[in-house]
Amino acid sequence: MAEGNLRIEPLIELGPVAITNTIVTTWAIMGLIWLLAWLVSRRLRIDPGPVQTAVEGIVSAIEDAVAAVAPRHVRHIMPFIGSLWIFLVIANLSGLIPGAHAPTRDLSATAALAFLVFLSTHWFGIRIQGLKNYLRHYLRPSPILLPFHLISEITRTIALAVRLFGNMMSLEMAALLILLVAGFLAPVPILMLHIVEALVQAYIFGMLALIYVAGGIQSQQFRQQKKE
Repeated sequence: MAEGNLRIEPLIELGPVAITNTIVTTWAIMGLIWLLAWLVSRRLRIDPGPVQTAVEGIVSAIEDAVAAVAPRHVRHIMPFIGSLWIFLVIANLSGLIPGAHAPTRDLSATAALAFLVFLSTHWFGIRIQGLKNYLRHYLRPSPILLPFHLISEITRTIALAVRLFGNMMSLEMAALLILLVAGFLAPVPILMLHIVEALVQAYIFGMLALIYVAGGIQSQQFRQQKKE
């Protein structure tokens, strides 16, 4: 991306198809996650080593977060939310690599992630409740609220995309401005700020996605609790 310009310059153009830095970095991150998951799963032991212990700690932390929001559907939601969280952490931190930019500083990437959350919310809701019961929640507590429910679905998806894009873009620009003013006299504080902010933004996006997905199946949970 050109400095001070929000336009993403293509690396390769194949006719109408443009391959940008965002696409290359995103696929590289997905390949890295797949490779790490494959390597770790091949060497699972009853007496875990430090790597397996660290991985199990990460998985347990994500599982606890999912269980706190949707305790009845951890098995269904965990793979999606866990994958999303891990991808976001690596994607946000990839901006620390010299010459690379975080894919999440590109609005097209964050919009794609938000749209994926949008689709997943409805998919999990329909899968768990059934199509008829899921669509019925748009008419509660009154059919008059149907337009407002539909508008909220659109606005929260847009807000989810813009929030992550805006924060990551502003973080990179702030780091650039500080480096231009102070040079490399304060690289460590800038590095720590980038790491903390990247982790916070990944957590917020993943938590909002978890809340949205859990909200799609919440009414079914309430009915089950009343029966018990």
